[in-house]
Amino acid sequence: MKNNLKLERAHRNYTQEDLAKLIGVSRQTINAMEANKYVPSTVLSLKIARVFQKPVEAIFFLDEQD
Repeated sequence: MKNNLKLERAHRNYTQEDLAKLIGVSRQTINAMEANKYVPSTVLSLKIARVFQKPVEAIFFLDEQD
């Protein structure tokens, strides 16, 4: 699974720490998601989508290998 997390975060001038605090995770978790090393749970994905006021599919998507 790939994501547009870094792009969405940058668009709103959020640091990794800012986003982490908004959704209740560590900065390292945000970093791992942006590096595609961690796939968030459904609940975490929904929290992120709520922060960015976008559908989950606009932030997270499957690539051809998935």
